[in-house]
Amino acid sequence: MYWHLLQQENAVSQGFPAMNQPLRTLGVKPNAWQVSENVADISRPPLPPQLLTLTTDTKTLKLDLAKAAIIIVDMQNDFCHPDGWLSHIGVDVNPARDPISPLQKLLPGLRDRGVAVLWLNWGNRADLLNISAGLRHVYNPTGDGVGLGDPLPKNNAPVLECGSWAAAIVDELVPEENDIRVDKYRMSGFWDTPLDSILKNLGKTTLFFAGVNIDQCVMATLQDANFLGYDCILLKDCAATTSPDYCYKATIYNVNQCFGFASDSEQLLSAIASL
Repeated sequence: MYWHLLQQENAVSQGFPAMNQPLRTLGVKPNAWQVSENVADISRPPLPPQLLTLTTDTKTLKLDLAKAAIIIVDMQNDFCHPDGWLSHIGVDVNPARDPISPLQKLLPGLRDRGVAVLWLNWGNRADLLNISAGLRHVYNPTGDGVGLGDPLPKNNAPVLECGSWAAAIVDELVPEENDIRVDKYRMSGFWDTPLDSILKNLGKTTLFFAGVNIDQCVMATLQDANFLGYDCILLKDCAATTSPDYCYKATIYNVNQCFGFASDSEQLLSAIASL
């Protein structure tokens, strides 16, 4: 209320039409305008800061939680459930389930502080018209197996198809109403998706990363986020892989060396508790 009164006084003193009509919000804060018939307030007042100190592998970070979001990648039945696609092709999915417990503890603390929670998942079109042969080959290298969109033998759910059981988030992780879901169609969540636009509208510049596989879809998305100018923090205990252990270690090394910082959920929760 005070902000609008101050804007009216400034408008009158500078010779602009008085804001004698109620201003209405267009857009999502903080990237929102306040408008009426005569006025468009495009000043975009910032969100109140929530400054905290976070310990990482390489440096102590000073960051603003009001500008942060967590991106949880591919915690889906096809990758984390014993009846999913990875298990069907003979992969032990137990390591992919390791992030479930720390995420269950972390997410309430982040939501309480208003941190945006984004679920970034494979969710392909049923007709696969935007999926190239090269992408399909990853999931069906012989052409006669169970690949993208094909029914799983145990329950007939189409592999990683939007809306199917196969593409659903595992039951142990329950998205809340205000969480944001983004479907992706590549290992990186920034290709052919609205992820970048959503983050910019929400005013998010610091991104926490979690999910599976840490060396594939998590890493590809984190790298692209770094290339786009976001500040990237990988939460090591909230990310995992079914790949060999050296892949996990190489990912942590490269994040610390080239693409951002690595910490964990306990460090983050401890920092939040100090606010």
